[in-house]
Formats: sequence, structure tokens, C-alpha cells
Amino acid sequence: MEATHRRDWHPRLADPSGRRTGKPRTEGLTMVIDKGLGFRAFEDLLESAAPYIDMLKIGFGTSPLYPEKLLREKIERAKANGICIYPGGTFLEVAISQGVIDDYFDRVIELGFNGIEISNGTIDFGRGLRNRLIARAVEENLTVITEYGKKSRGSTIELPELVNTIMLDLEFGSSLVTIEGRESGTGVGIYDDNGECNDELVERIARHIPNRHVLMWEAPQKAQQVHLMKKLGTDINIGNVPPQDVIALEALRRGLRSDTFSCAAAGAADARSAPRCP
Repeated sequence: MEATHRRDWHPRLADPSGRRTGKPRTEGLTMVIDKGLGFRAFEDLLESAAPYIDMLKIGFGTSPLYPEKLLREKIERAKANGICIYPGGTFLEVAISQGVIDDYFDRVIELGFNGIEISNGTIDFGRGLRNRLIARAVEENLTVITEYGKKSRGSTIELPELVNTIMLDLEFGSSLVTIEGRESGTGVGIYDDNGECNDELVERIARHIPNRHVLMWEAPQKAQQVHLMKKLGTDINIGNVPPQDVIALEALRRGLRSDTFSCAAAGAADARSAPRCP
């Protein structure tokens, strides 16, 4: 019997942009939000899309609602696939408001999470506490993702405050700073009530942040993902991606969908610069 000769897809077919790299990546990161996947659904997600997932957030404060065995299995499987997994920032805000920060950190570490999100999207607390939370997480060898912006509908972004927050967060040890967009992508941050981007604000943010790869843009809707990639490049970091959309987003990044087809051509022509779409 003749041996079957295995052939992979030609690199120009698998990635017309010529820009995508394997994990661990420092740009073009994809963060998935898990709002309640069972273990079989979680395993299906990893089987089909693990190479394209860099971070996974157990959304909001849902972590204590899972059976412990299931939560531990999720954490273990995510880490085995090179994924940073962490509870949603709202859960830490619960811990702050309830006065149980130490218990929160102890449990996060004991369960095996390798990341933590620090935000004040729901409650207000001072810069001093934010600094201490970041520093403590770094001491515990957790990857720190901070977030800027309020979750209340109609909340906006104050550029000077955002820039100052980003600079201080990075100085104290944060790896990324997320621009709040919620899981809906409407009526908050850079989005209006219809989910449309405030392009002027996005451009001002991009101009004032020297390294755009320290930002994570929450963009749960496909139209938002396409729009931001066309403005800022296909290698931007995108968060709050629904599990079922991971491969579709990866196709957008590589120019394997019509929406970003021209981005791939630009990227292939000059892989050293961020591709832009006309």
C-alpha cells in the first residue's frame, strides 16, 4: 500500500497577510469571554480554536457559580494550551466592596488561575489601591490585565485620564490595559448606543499611546472588529470575543474574509508595518 503524502495548506493560503505568528504572541492577541460554557463545549472550543486564543476571561463574577471540579478543569486545560485564564474584573470589585481582597487573591491562586483583571468599572476606588492590587498580583506571578472605563450606559472616555492610567498601570506591572466595551459593545466607551465607533476618539487614543500593543480593545461585534482593524491594523489586540467567533476573527486577521481582504494584501506587501485598509 502506498503511503499517503501529507500536504499542508500553502502558507500564502493559510495566511495571506504573512503576518500571523504562533503563541506566545505580543501583538494581535485575542481574548475570549466565557459566560458559562460547560466542559464539553469548552473542550470543543479548545480543540478547534486553541491556537488562536491568547486569553480567556471567566466573565463577570461567574467564577464561584461553577462546580469547583469544572472550574479547575477549565483552568487546567486553558493553561495546557498556552492560554492566560482569569476571572472577570467585576469579581475583584465584589471582593473590594465586601472587604475580602486577601481571600480573593488566595482563592485565585489556589484554583490555578494564571491571570487577573483589575478594573473599577462598577465601583470607585483610588489610585493607591489600584497600584497595590497590581503590585500584589505581580508578586504572585499573575499576568495583570487592567481595564479603563465605566460600565454604566453612556459613560465616556476622558483622554488625559486614560493616558495617565495606562502609563501608571504599566509602570506598576500591568501587561495590558483594556478599553471598556462590555460584552454588548453598545453605549459605553468608544461605542454609541448602536455599537458604532467614535472614530475621532479612537484616533486620539492611538496618537497618544506610544505602543498600541499595550491596549486591548473590547470589540464583541464583528462590525466593530472589522472597523477597528481597518483603522488600526489587523494586529491589534481584541477582547470580549464570543467563543463561537474565534476562528471567524482569526480569518479576519489573516485576510481570509472579504472584509479584510485588502488588509492582507497590504500586509503581505510590507510585513514590517501594520496593514491598513483603503
